[in-house]
This record gives sequence, structure tokens and C-alpha cells, in this order.
Amino acid sequence: MGKFSLNQITPFVPCSNLARQIAFYRDVLGFEVGFTADNYAFLRREAVAVRLIEVDPGDDLTGRETSFYIDVQQIDALFADMQEALDALPQGRVRAPFDQDYGQREFHVLDEDGNLVFFGEGIS
Repeated sequence: MGKFSLNQITPFVPCSNLARQIAFYRDVLGFEVGFTADNYAFLRREAVAVRLIEVDPGDDLTGRETSFYIDVQQIDALFADMQEALDALPQGRVRAPFDQDYGQREFHVLDEDGNLVFFGEGIS
């Protein structure tokens, strides 16, 4: 398997259940938990970080279109590294690596609240 590298991003991601989202980002996407508080968690994988914010239970997260893009190196190696956990997700939550017309190779993953996480690498 080739070496992959993640670059810089630190989005604030709203979630309905902090513990469930922490488990997803840790167990599926391979992030490490750096800090947690009552309604907040900071997770990191290499130089990429995510800040999870648990919103009020009355807030409806359906219909929100939250997404973020993580630029990587060796995208196919990264996908292979995550594949076992990704394969365990319900159908429709993962789009395997594919080439975009605009010169990026990408794969997409929906998190526990429907936030879309893009992973992408420029095609040489």
C-alpha cells in the first residue's frame, strides 16, 4: 500500500449525537480524539482536524447541506486503508474513488448526520 498524506482543514461540523459522531470519525475515518467537552470534540488525522459541535436536540439537521473537502496524496491507498470500515456502512453512504472531469480523483463519505466528506487528489 502506498503512503498517503492529508493536508490542512478544520471545519466545524454540527451533529445530533456527539458520541456517535466521535465513534464514526474515529472508527471509520481513522481520526484520533484530541479533546472532548460537554458538546464539543476536536479530532485529528495527520494535519487534518475536525471540530464536532453537538447542537440542541430540537435543532433539525435534516436538509442541511454541510460538506468539506480534504486534499490528500495517494487517494487509492487512503481508501484501501479505510475500506473495511467503509464497507460496513449502510449502502449509499460511500462513493468509491473515481475521476472527475475537473482533474481530481475523489471518494465521498456521508457521516452519521449526512455531512458529506470529500477526499480528493489532483490527477497528474
